[in-house]
Amino acid sequence: MCLVHETMIRVLVVDDSLFMRTMVRDMLERDPEIEVVATATDGVDALKKIGEYAPDVITLDVEMPRMTGLDVLKSRSQFKEFPKVMMLSSLTSVGAEMTREAMLLGADDFMPKPREMHEIKSIERELLDKIHNLINIAYIKRPERKKTLHADRVVVVGSSAGGPPMLDILLSSFKTSIPAALVITQHMPEGGFTASLATRLNRISPMPVKETENGDILNQGCVYISRAGYHSVISSFLTEHGEKGGRIVHSQSPPLHSVRPAVDKTFLSASSVFGERVVSVILSGMGNDGGDGMAAIREHGGRTIVCREEDCLVYGMARSALTKNCVEKVLPLGKIGDEIAHLVTGMAN
Repeated sequence: MCLVHETMIRVLVVDDSLFMRTMVRDMLERDPEIEVVATATDGVDALKKIGEYAPDVITLDVEMPRMTGLDVLKSRSQFKEFPKVMMLSSLTSVGAEMTREAMLLGADDFMPKPREMHEIKSIERELLDKIHNLINIAYIKRPERKKTLHADRVVVVGSSAGGPPMLDILLSSFKTSIPAALVITQHMPEGGFTASLATRLNRISPMPVKETENGDILNQGCVYISRAGYHSVISSFLTEHGEKGGRIVHSQSPPLHSVRPAVDKTFLSASSVFGERVVSVILSGMGNDGGDGMAAIREHGGRTIVCREEDCLVYGMARSALTKNCVEKVLPLGKIGDEIAHLVTGMAN
């Protein structure tokens, strides 16, 4: 789902591979609101063309000769205004670590490159959505949190292919913090990509966003991104006031639906701990993950929402819930945030 930009988005494509430059340029130019103003073969060429063309966005490879993508980011201070940066990184542990460093150096977003060349076109819609989001979604400054309260209700969100740009829109749509913890399980490769996703979302969300750590206490108005390689299982504990709260337990039990983290693991455990005080949401994703968990949430009296099909890249996960007749509402992506806020605010204390 792309937000409308009033003028053409000017993009510079930076990659040492002629094949990748050509593929990325061709994908971007199929969007009538995007203009590829130039391409660059390495970091030195990129800095020259940033000064020459003043693009709005650059897509930036990490590993390049002469000057790497990280070195380009370190040169930001040379410019009065620097374009938004979309990192395109390899699906390796080295690529993941360099992506994480790039985000810390000021990159605005990232996309892992598919492992196989024939899969490159599969990233087209997500790449276009992300480019639009970079221009249309502003960073926010949150006020300091005065007090941390344990959550007595939880929102759980599941997504896979096509999910990250939808998470941008969902989290940025909240007008303020909500009186619930929000746990997002997004299928991603291991190695640090979920940490980079949390960094990205933390810049645009009115609520703080972090990657899960084993033992994390679920607090009101906090967002937790399930760490890749572990199932995020929600378990119960008693607070110092004798009330039931929830915490994250990392599990390395076998993958479910061939993925870890699995949305079903988080959804099922949330229903056991929080019962009717759960709101569940499924966004874009292939496969069946999330359907069983959403059915369990509905059986326990929780609330269930899936995004409408036209806003999703892939509809397998949402369809798996719909076929179980456990979905209360099918909503446009842009209305899900308001519905979540309405539901969790209306839950009895």
